Formats: sequence, structure tokens, C-alpha cells
Amino acid sequence: MLRRYAIIEAPKRLRSGAASPSGTTKAGYPNIRIRAADLSKRDVLDIEKDPSVEDFGLIMPTRLIRPVRKQQVDVTAALPAAWGIVAVGADRVDLDGSGVAVAVLDTGIDRTHAAFAGLDIEEEDFGGSGNGDKNGHGTHCAGTIFGKDVGQVRIGIARNIRKALIAKVFPDGESGDSLSIFRALEWAANKGANIVSMSLGFDFPGMVSELEKDGYPTELATSIGLEHFKDNLRMFDSMMRVIEAGRAFGRGPLVIAASGNESQRNRDPRFRISASLPSAATGVISVAAVRNAGGSLEISDFSNGRAKICAPGEEILSAAPNGGFATMSGTSMACPHIAGLAALWWQKVASSAVRPNAETVAQRLVTSAVTAPLAHFDPDDSEVGFAVAPG
Repeated sequence: MLRRYAIIEAPKRLRSGAASPSGTTKAGYPNIRIRAADLSKRDVLDIEKDPSVEDFGLIMPTRLIRPVRKQQVDVTAALPAAWGIVAVGADRVDLDGSGVAVAVLDTGIDRTHAAFAGLDIEEEDFGGSGNGDKNGHGTHCAGTIFGKDVGQVRIGIARNIRKALIAKVFPDGESGDSLSIFRALEWAANKGANIVSMSLGFDFPGMVSELEKDGYPTELATSIGLEHFKDNLRMFDSMMRVIEAGRAFGRGPLVIAASGNESQRNRDPRFRISASLPSAATGVISVAAVRNAGGSLEISDFSNGRAKICAPGEEILSAAPNGGFATMSGTSMACPHIAGLAALWWQKVASSAVRPNAETVAQRLVTSAVTAPLAHFDPDDSEVGFAVAPG
């Protein structure tokens, strides 16, 4: 019986445990490589001995972290304020993300929207349905990160980034697979992204449900789902190790991911789900969502906990396909706030005597977080607190 696997191949200089080179330039950075293969049990034994393989794992379904609420905005009426811009202090700094390259792994982008006018956009389709965005989720997230002002309306945090790398990891729907995610992350890293934003998750419950529909007993369906989840957690950890090793060559993005929307604190305060994969992987900055509670901020009822940091995630105004605007709520909306702030921090570090890299920027971003705006700070919800723009 053959089963489909994703395989990470890394040149020897980037493999786990390899000595970090010194004085190596970006031009000397060897690319990460991801491939897929149908393997038998014997093939698995052989590939475990292959020195060119960093890791491999069963391919797993993935899904968009669907917004809890979504509402199209009437552009003929007065648009609501993009309150998250003010909350994180992006309106009070001169930084605009200049010189920074940002990758968005999502449903694509409506590149014709006025919010992206003049932006250097490179698109790549990993879902198989072509570039563009029929869903609107990717366009909304991209707008929050780097959307330009449209008239008097500001929606973006880092409004002058150098390049936007748009990886469409879902077909024209809300589900895909982990191979697309790994390939998109490979592409973003090899293209020189400084920051990667991912508002997506690995669909363990959905996989178990589909197996049950196919006649598998619940216990067996759960066991198979756990096997895939375990493989993909390990794969993502391995992918992050390879990315981190590449930083010695001046290449390797800061990876940011939404924590997920599975919690139901409004039903029961104890109903808190931990951050899902890929946000739970080693080296990824996981992001929880907060709402504006009239003068203070509160963790959103739906937001998964055990996140590294939190950001605005409810009633967020941003771009929608066909030139429109929409408000959405979810940790998907909090994640691009952090990606935008990371771009500002990257620019801030670059203007100093310190050469910017993912570790330095992550440290500045995390250590600058504050707890004062949060009505009830709980480290189980967000380890360091609420993110803010560079002072």
C-alpha cells in the first residue's frame, strides 16, 4: 500500500546539526527543496537512511481559519475606522515597512484593488486553481499588512513595503493540504521573504470527520488523524530548523501564524483550545485575537490560547475583492497586524547599527509587548501581551 508523503530535502550545509558558516553571503544560500512521493513501507525504511533528506511526513488536510464574522461594507457610506491601526500605535510612527519583503500564504490577492496600487506583487499558485482571490480572505489579510490608503481610509500598517510575495495555498475554496503549505513556505524563503504571514491551520478535526464518513470507527479515525498530525508537527519543526539554519547565510524569514478560532469562552470560561498547527510549531510566532471593549482590550471568546502575542482581531476593516471593503473577525485578522508590525520593526532595526534578521526582529517585537491595555491579562492566552509599533 502506497501513502503520499511530503519530503524536505536540505543541502548538507543546512541540515540539522551542521556547523553554521561564517561570512557567507545571501548569494551563497542553498535553496530549500520540498517534494512529494508515494511511498511503501519499504520505501519509508529506505528514505530514513537517505542523507539528503531532512525529514518527511504524511500529507495532511489544511483549512483556512475562517472568520467568525464577515460583513461587506457599503463604500458609498462612511467607512468604519480601522481601529487596530490606532490600537497598535501604527498611526503614531513614521515607519512604513520600506525595504521589507513580506509573504502572505492564503487564498491569493485581488491585485487590482486600489489598496495595492503601485506595489511590487509576485504571485504563485500552490492550490491549482490559478492566481487571484475569489474568497476574499487573502485580500483582507494582505490589506491589513501593507494596504495603502484609499482616499481618507487607512487599512494597512506597513504601507510601503518593498515586495509582496503572494502564495495561494488553497484552491478557490477553504481547504487544501500540508504539501501546499510546505511548498509555499519553501518558495517564500527561497524568494527572500523577510516575514511570512499565515492565517491557516492543519485540519485534524476535519480529517477525523472525513474518515468517519468513509466508514472508519471513531477510534481508528482518531488514530490515523493523530499520526498525520504528529508527522506534520514534526515536519513543520524540521522546516523551521532548516529556515533558521539558513539565517546564517543572511536568509530566513520570521514566520507568523494565527492561533485558531476554536475556543468558546462565551459558553464556558474553561473552553480554551490551545494554539493549533502551524502556529504551535517551534520558532513560529503564534497570534491570539483581542476585541475593543470600550477603553480596554479583551481576548476574543473564539481565540485559541497559549499564543505568543495578541493583536486586534475583531471587526477589522480591510480590503475586499472587486475594489470593496469588508470587516472580518478572527485570529486570521490578528495575524496580519503582527506581520505588519514586524515589517515596521524590521525597518527600525535596519535603520540602526544592527543588521536586521528574524531573531532580532522577533525579540524586539515580543519584548515591546505590553499588558496595560488588556483588561484581564492571562499568560495562558498570550505569553507576552499586546503588540505595539516601535517607539
